[in-house]
Amino acid sequence: MSIAVTGATGNLGQLVVEALITRGTPASDIVAVVRNPEKAADLAARGVVVRKADYTDATALEAAFAGVDKVVLISGSEVGQRLAQHTNIINAAKAAGVGFIAYTSILDAQDTPMKLAAEHKATEDVLAASGIPFALLRNGWYWENFLNDLAGVIERGAVAGAGADGKIAAAARADYADAAAVVVTTDGHEGAVYELGGDERLTYAQFAEKVSEFAGKPVVYQFVPEEAYKGILESVGLPAPVAEILADSDAAIAKGALDTESGDLQKLIGRASTPVAEVLKKA
Repeated sequence: MSIAVTGATGNLGQLVVEALITRGTPASDIVAVVRNPEKAADLAARGVVVRKADYTDATALEAAFAGVDKVVLISGSEVGQRLAQHTNIINAAKAAGVGFIAYTSILDAQDTPMKLAAEHKATEDVLAASGIPFALLRNGWYWENFLNDLAGVIERGAVAGAGADGKIAAAARADYADAAAVVVTTDGHEGAVYELGGDERLTYAQFAEKVSEFAGKPVVYQFVPEEAYKGILESVGLPAPVAEILADSDAAIAKGALDTESGDLQKLIGRASTPVAEVLKKA
């Protein structure tokens, strides 16, 4: 059985490839769909089939999916362009005769108040209309999302965010990758919708405590209103539209948008999610 992973050199995609291999999929049965094959040289050296295709190139995508049975569609990172890109992938997969797609969506995509979810919701609708059997992997937040400025957080002694007292059921990126690998290597997932989140459902204040324990010095949570948080993100170089989306997502934490008690992640991977303390150590 041939399994293609789109965006296979990205943060999540490369972990999905690794999880497939770890779970026993022969490297020669994995197709890494990438923009730049040079970045996938290590995968090719391990026997993974590397094929070049950009999310915007429908023709190249169809060629990349030739002979592929299942696809892990890793959602794109270009906010505002993702629906068109995902539609290209779905249409190419259909034209190539792909039999199953696992799509990495977002928690409660059809009903969440998060602006970030709009393209995920629309992609889910396109996938449902395609006629291709599929499963939705509605990923929660990655703990890694909070670690880009870990050194700065520790130095300042504060974690800033607009999430107030809302809980974040985050997990390690590798946990979500493992779940994707399970879904495309085992049976019974057609039509399934998985709401995926970690065991540690932490508020920002509780997360700050975890960072404090890791750093060995006081780190506290500093609430920042959404508009002010947007300004902070812009001040560190993010484009205004991206800052707006991320600030909205952070504020949605207070509304419970990034919390889940479904247990779907744990059932799929057969274990608890990676503790945030371990994620901090690896950062």
